[in-house]
Amino acid sequence: PFARLLPVMSFEVLLALAPIVAVFAGFQKFFFHLPARSVRRIIKGLIYSFSGMVLFLTGVNAGFMEAGTRVGSLLAGRYPPAVLVITGFVIGLVVILAEPAVHVLTRQVEDATSGYIRRKVVLVTLSIGVSLAVGLSMLRIVIPSLQLWHFLLPGYLLATWLSFRVPQLFVGIAYDSGGVASGPMTATFVLAFSHGAAGTMTGASLLADGFGLIAMVAMTPILSLQILGILYQKLSAKGGLSSND
Repeated sequence: PFARLLPVMSFEVLLALAPIVAVFAGFQKFFFHLPARSVRRIIKGLIYSFSGMVLFLTGVNAGFMEAGTRVGSLLAGRYPPAVLVITGFVIGLVVILAEPAVHVLTRQVEDATSGYIRRKVVLVTLSIGVSLAVGLSMLRIVIPSLQLWHFLLPGYLLATWLSFRVPQLFVGIAYDSGGVASGPMTATFVLAFSHGAAGTMTGASLLADGFGLIAMVAMTPILSLQILGILYQKLSAKGGLSSND
């Protein structure tokens, strides 16, 4: 499957990068006039981007999504529903550690706050939020009467209310974290895991229950980081928090 999909993914990535290359070439010819050294570095970066995207998409389509679907189907078909929910919590707890954008965000937060907000604290908070999102999504598959809006409506209402109660720094971090948490790892393995479970679980619907996980993953980090902001605010008011805590 990898050999079969490699040329297909290469062509698709080439199509995606072609407009960027064309626009850069046009601006370089008529406006930029960058030195040859800078152009070589940009071309080198494009080659890295092309190679990385081809390898990633080939791995995802040839094996990673299939693995997620098989695992979800196996757990839903052979084990008690509680095992599926607990496994969802565990997967959500660790999958965030493999998201590249999450590590970029946590480092930028620590740098921007001069160490006041430690990257490990943000990373743990994000892990807890995504863990709740995946676990609750599995619970929705196990209990078909639970619908997606039962979680999203109160969740986003609470997030909106908290936006006016927490420091503005945490509001920005929280809403950015919702985007980075629902990155390539979540959109490939965890979503496929949800599809496999929903397609196998008796009484569950693949369309109604298998989707919606990305919306959950985008919501819970917003709540968890805003709650973290409230804790920081209270500790700072008491004088019990420093950049080394």
